[in-house]
Amino acid sequence: MLPQRHAPILIADKGYDADARVIEPLTARGTQAVIPPRCHRHTLRTYDRVLHQARNLIEHFCAQLKPFRCITTRSDKTARNFLAALHLAASVICLI
Repeated sequence: MLPQRHAPILIADKGYDADARVIEPLTARGTQAVIPPRCHRHTLRTYDRVLHQARNLIEHFCAQLKPFRCITTRSDKTARNFLAALHLAASVICLI
């Protein structure tokens, strides 16, 4: 699923550290893979640590969205209404 995504950068955890299955198809498409190497690798790859730390902020924000039932269950019928609910929930989170 990941190699079909079109993005300039992919930030993922160590579970996606697979050369032939994930990293090579992404680099062939021109996507920068920001994935830390697993500790049992013989040759450790380099990755952007600052970008990978931003992944933690994204995960925490998504965890704060979980109490908003309409966001987690995706109960809106249109993408426009879902995006409006997401903006509303994000502004409430930022105000808290």
